[in-house]
Amino acid sequence: MRICLVTDRPDHPLLADAHALLTLRHEVIALDPDTVTDGHPINADVYLLKARTAKALAFAERAERHGARVLNSAAATRACQDRVRMAELAWAARLPFPATTAFASPARLLATAPVFPLMVKSRHSRRHDLVARVDDLDALRTMARDWPDEPIVAQEFVDNGGWDHKLWVVDGHVFAGLRRTALDGPAETKPIAPEDLPTGWSTLARRVGIAFGLDVYGVDILEVDGIPSIIDVNAFPGMRGMSGAPEALAALAARDGNSDRTEKRIEARFSAFRVPDAGCKASQ
Repeated sequence: MRICLVTDRPDHPLLADAHALLTLRHEVIALDPDTVTDGHPINADVYLLKARTAKALAFAERAERHGARVLNSAAATRACQDRVRMAELAWAARLPFPATTAFASPARLLATAPVFPLMVKSRHSRRHDLVARVDDLDALRTMARDWPDEPIVAQEFVDNGGWDHKLWVVDGHVFAGLRRTALDGPAETKPIAPEDLPTGWSTLARRVGIAFGLDVYGVDILEVDGIPSIIDVNAFPGMRGMSGAPEALAALAARDGNSDRTEKRIEARFSAFRVPDAGCKASQ
């Protein structure tokens, strides 16, 4: 089997370790999607879509049209990049997800006289996007000045004590850790054995994969009064330091068959719930 790593970072620890395992029995190549042309040949059986740029997604869609297996699919990856779609998919699957409201810009949120504190995030998830706690009107005015044209979503702020529960899933295998929230300082992950997670959390993480059509993904969970709330879903995260993750990824890539994840399946889930826009209060 020929397996292609679609990434500009083939030396990433997760990919490098999976590559070493796969090359024992398969041909493995790496491809930076931002350097290929539209006519680049589709000549691998399986593509691991680690990159999330527009060119990477376009290449993945072309590979899918040619019958190649892509993990995760382009459609599932796109769903995780749009925080409006993320909320819609979570609500449609009855997953615990915070009330979310979409705005065309911070100024539109400012005009609604919001209740603070709030979490404000870029609608479109990407490197160096906007993710900030907003405590008052002055902070929101500053945001409106600094990010005047940024589409955003607003969510009620939930205090998690400075730590997020990070759950990562590879083909149903759950890995977990505690990480300092990005609002409170540099990332530091403390691994947690899946059996030490609160009851039902591993099942909850697997339900996310079914709802989003994902095979390799991360789920960020906050716990408030013993109740979990999903605050983010990431397609193909790094999973640094998670023992067993490279082995699970290699086994998934080498497995015969195809993940039946299509745009049509994902889009069908949007009909049940829609994120309000322009200041309308969201509900689950």
